[in-house]
Amino acid sequence: MENALVDLRDVLRERLAIIRDEESRRDQETHMARLSAVSEKIDKLAAAVPRPPDPQLAHYLQRGSYEKALEFLESL
Repeated sequence: MENALVDLRDVLRERLAIIRDEESRRDQETHMARLSAVSEKIDKLAAAVPRPPDPQLAHYLQRGSYEKALEFLESL
């Protein structure tokens, strides 16, 4: 369980890093491809979280509130 949550936390951090990467945003096609790839990772890891997931975490992930999901995971 813990590994799935740690991996999810790390991928959520990776997503934020991509969003904040101003150089990456200069090449919109590459930037969007990076975001798409990290979104796929998030979906796969969210599905790997043991069931039933924490309701608050599940809510954040379902709504795409990834910053809130990251904050939640960092508080564990």
